[in-house]
Amino acid sequence: MVVPVVDFSKLDGAERAETMVQIANGCEEWGFFQIVNHGIPLELLERVKKVCSECYRVREAGFRSSEPVRTLDALVEAEQRGEAVAPVDDMDWEDIFYIHDGNQWPSDPPAFKETMREYRAELRKLAERVMAAMDENLGLEKGTIQRAFSGDGRHEPFFGTKVSHYPPCPRPDLITGLRAHTDAGGVILLFQDDQVGGLEVLKDGEWTDVQPLAGAIVVNTGDQIEVLSNGRYRSAWHRVLPMRDGNRRSIASFYNPANEATISPAVSSGGGEYPKYVFGDYMDVYAKQKFQPKEPRFEAVKAPKSSPAA
Repeated sequence: MVVPVVDFSKLDGAERAETMVQIANGCEEWGFFQIVNHGIPLELLERVKKVCSECYRVREAGFRSSEPVRTLDALVEAEQRGEAVAPVDDMDWEDIFYIHDGNQWPSDPPAFKETMREYRAELRKLAERVMAAMDENLGLEKGTIQRAFSGDGRHEPFFGTKVSHYPPCPRPDLITGLRAHTDAGGVILLFQDDQVGGLEVLKDGEWTDVQPLAGAIVVNTGDQIEVLSNGRYRSAWHRVLPMRDGNRRSIASFYNPANEATISPAVSSGGGEYPKYVFGDYMDVYAKQKFQPKEPRFEAVKAPKSSPAA
């Protein structure tokens, strides 16, 4: 099985209908697809790779003294003493930091801020094009998903970027790169390493590689798209395996609802029974249950039914 690859340039030509079907297939059958010819300059993507890799070199010493490294070292030492050891299941072999419009960004390397501002502006536009395609495929009025995310224009949707590196791991049998989970938010756009693999998506009960593809942007649907589509689009479980060789770079951007936005199904037909809730309340639950099944999260934010009158 291969994660679908969609040529986004064909949305504006004679093959538009076929391309829309490919997008629908990616959303309905996988929860993942890759976009090529997306309009983001490849020169900009090369600059993004460069500044993020340079940023990790600044952070590398910190990772080497981090809890995952200390924990793995202790396990290996225990094993060498002849003790039985079990794989770590409560942390990830990952160096991460987040950037968004309201926080402090790294100033080293000097080109990081300007490059990532330019990249995020391009990615936000691409996310909105993806959402417009979802609207159309779901039979919704154009802009429905964006309006839901902004509370009908009253609030600013959240757009954040997570910059991750998964350094070489000496014992990938004892720790994960990133534990299996679904994403809490809306539309996720990932610029992944085109040399070092490790990202897998769960499809029909099997873990499948999200194949590295130079210049591509990986799209996956989060829990809020599952709710808005009433289950027609599913947020997919995915994970990152640690690698003995290669330092995997991963730059994921999340176009999420504003915390104040109310989310509920926008489509009447579908395969689910989803509640109506405020996104911020969902995030409070997700923060505690990220690596657990998503269904109890939906149940936890469901508004209690009023008691029948006596």
